[in-house]
Amino acid sequence: MTDQTRPGRLAGRTALITGASRGLGRAIARLFAAEGAHLFLTATNLAKLEETRGLCADAGVELHCHGADVADPEAVAALFDAAVSWRDGLDIVVNNAGIYIGKPFVDYELDELDRVMKVNVYAVFQLTQLAVKHMLGRGGGKIVNMASTAGKWESLNQSVYNTSKHAVVGLTRCAALETANQGININAICPGFVSTGMFDGLHEAAEALNVPVEELQQQVISRVPMGRLVTGEEVAHLAVYLASSESDGMTGQSIPISGGMR
Repeated sequence: MTDQTRPGRLAGRTALITGASRGLGRAIARLFAAEGAHLFLTATNLAKLEETRGLCADAGVELHCHGADVADPEAVAALFDAAVSWRDGLDIVVNNAGIYIGKPFVDYELDELDRVMKVNVYAVFQLTQLAVKHMLGRGGGKIVNMASTAGKWESLNQSVYNTSKHAVVGLTRCAALETANQGININAICPGFVSTGMFDGLHEAAEALNVPVEELQQQVISRVPMGRLVTGEEVAHLAVYLASSESDGMTGQSIPISGGMR
């Protein structure tokens, strides 16, 4: 069967994707739609979210946009209820929303730690828990959490971000262990440096470190054995695999996609 005639790997399934207004979330949404998934898309910027919907429109799947700030637990609960009600259930949840604050450890403020943890950890915990409860009643499902190589080892000048992504990796492993024999697959993707909007966080980091952003970019790329940034589409292909039946034998994994960076 050729690529032109095979059914999409996510055909007929319903997926919730957070942080879908740009970057990795947008790339994942576009590829999920191309693979036949119906998409409930959420982000804080509804106008940008509508742009993502427009980019997915030609796929012939159902699409819904829902503006929400995942730092607010009540908003998270409301968006999940809306997603479940939209097409009478969810098969896939992609916890992609995230924020980055980079600076030396001694310069972080507690409110910055709180902000990052609310988006990068608490929202992932809450949505994963809600999804597990929902999927237990449906015979299973797929949960894909966006972690980072920052969740695998230490890094300079981003201790708060690394802390949050280590938490996502640990949460993924533990939740997967408890649901491994119940038809639910929970895995994490650990991108390295990606050529998406999140990479723009280097501007903030460069300012905090008082170095030119071009210099910091070169330092980053020099750490990647492939000599280039990973693309959003490459990460999206991994997300499709983890959301499809092809990965039924995998759970609790945190998979790097980093151009060989260790």
